[in-house]
Amino acid sequence: MPNYAVSTDTERLIGDSAKHQGALNPVNSVFDAKRLIGRMFDDPRGGKSKMEVEYKGEIKHFFPEEISSMALTKMRAISEAFLGKVDPATS
Repeated sequence: MPNYAVSTDTERLIGDSAKHQGALNPVNSVFDAKRLIGRMFDDPRGGKSKMEVEYKGEIKHFFPEEISSMALTKMRAISEAFLGKVDPATS
């Protein structure tokens, strides 16, 4: 699953759907965020990188770990749907 996240006016897309939407909405597209995890930058946010997107008319900021978490959550939902059940031990 691609590590893409795209924010539109109405929804947040993750994975393949975000990758396809990214060309139409490059300003609010985030990809390869995992490559930034652990990297330090010289900025006022304590040296951590942060992505900025517009979602439902508001500016939102995300750390790379948050983008990666969104992708993992989506992967879990897809896996659970494929298996047809939710394991209560991991919920």
